[in-house]
Amino acid sequence: MANDSNLYSAEYIGSGTFIIKKPKRNAKKRRQQKLKSLKRGMRK
Repeated sequence: MANDSNLYSAEYIGSGTFIIKKPKRNAKKRRQQKLKSLKRGMRK
């Protein structure tokens, strides 16, 4: 991967402060995960 704009990286600013860059989550995958795990407020 030549492009590192979408990779994980943490930048130390000072006094315990970091800027964390991480890749955006794929919208298609996010939708699938939401459909697959419908646990919240489910009845028995």
